[in-house]
Amino acid sequence: MELHTTAGPISETDKTASSGWPVSRRYAWVVFALSFGLLLSDYMSRQVLNAVFPDLKSEWLLTDARLGTLSGVVALMVGLLTFPMSLMADRWGRVKSLLLAATMWSVATLGCAVSANYDQMFVGRLFVGIGEAAYGSVGIAVVLSIFPIGLRATLSGAFIAGGAFGSVMGVSIGGAVADSFGWRWAFGVMGIFGLVLAVIYGLVVTEKRLTPDGGSPDADPDPDPDVRGRLRMLLPRLFSSVSVISAYVGSGLQLFIAGSLMAWLPSFFNRYYDMPKARAGATAGIFILVIGIGMIVGGIVSDRICRAYPIRKWTVAIACSIGSLVLLLAAFRLPTGPLQLTALAFGALLSAGTAGPATAMVANLTPSSISATAFATLTLANSLIGLAPGPAVTGALADSMGLRGALQVVPLTAVAATVVFFIGRHFYDRDLLRLTSAPAPAVEPQDAVVTA
Repeated sequence: MELHTTAGPISETDKTASSGWPVSRRYAWVVFALSFGLLLSDYMSRQVLNAVFPDLKSEWLLTDARLGTLSGVVALMVGLLTFPMSLMADRWGRVKSLLLAATMWSVATLGCAVSANYDQMFVGRLFVGIGEAAYGSVGIAVVLSIFPIGLRATLSGAFIAGGAFGSVMGVSIGGAVADSFGWRWAFGVMGIFGLVLAVIYGLVVTEKRLTPDGGSPDADPDPDPDVRGRLRMLLPRLFSSVSVISAYVGSGLQLFIAGSLMAWLPSFFNRYYDMPKARAGATAGIFILVIGIGMIVGGIVSDRICRAYPIRKWTVAIACSIGSLVLLLAAFRLPTGPLQLTALAFGALLSAGTAGPATAMVANLTPSSISATAFATLTLANSLIGLAPGPAVTGALADSMGLRGALQVVPLTAVAATVVFFIGRHFYDRDLLRLTSAPAPAVEPQDAVVTA
């Protein structure tokens, strides 16, 4: 947005633009709160399954591998569909896309509540993933588009941490509801919550209020877009440098660890600490909350120490990877007790601390006109490399070596993440200079929606 210099009083929109806020601060924080709430619902619907693993394992006689598949299929669908659904959102309108997504995952979660067998549950989880596919990347694009650039890493870490907080609520509330009313009601509560929140979001957040400068509010005016041509234009810009590819891959590798912990900690406490489902879910919820706090702290630290030297974001990511490797390897080799829990807590804190810095790096290394699609690509990497295979691979390993043995292997993924982050750091300055010195490409109508 540009500050008008014509004579006469400056409008409120111009004042907002000149201060670095595309919309009013109050409305920006309202949108953030509602978007964060929907992200909570997203992950509550996703992670409530983990709280009822013991019930499903005994009632349907499932192996750990099949349980892990039920958990991982959601992230798999998110990874496969995020990119095309984000392209659709750029054209059709972000708010419409977010509302459709929230409605679908909520209805699918209600479908899980009435599943009669594993196959029906699998289909329900499949549609939960389809509904959630567009939310993460488009939601964060909405949030970042209405805040100043200097808050990118902090907001990215906080927004992404909503996944951990939603997981806490899904696991904790789900375990308590399942203990009192049965596992079906655990899914039912999450589905109803999502539907109610979607209605509130639709009433408060509109495309017009997100684009006060008169940008295209709903959709691309071209009814027959050349999708292949758009992809040919986007791909070189999304994968334009070694450092941005390193940010994608390193973030995904590190979230392999966090995703495994969020899926299997309830079962870990149930099996090795002899906790009932409700207590195991609540205890696991504390550690998942720590993972979310780590996401926020990683973003804040990145913003604070990297203002003058943006390359330090890579150093923050590397430190989190190495720290989580050492602490989690130690934790799952220690005997059960306070020392193990302490090491596990600090390892969990660092396991996803790379989320905020990685998102900020992607934002810095790709043109702002394709921000939603760039975040979709990051979500794709996070899902296909980390969140989808993490629970499934851990479950398969648990069938052969026990859950504790599987969790001793999982932290080794941080070795690969560290190497990738080092590579990204090496090329970062060169790649950033090339991006900032290149002439700005023409912005297509669909991109104007993203850059309000």
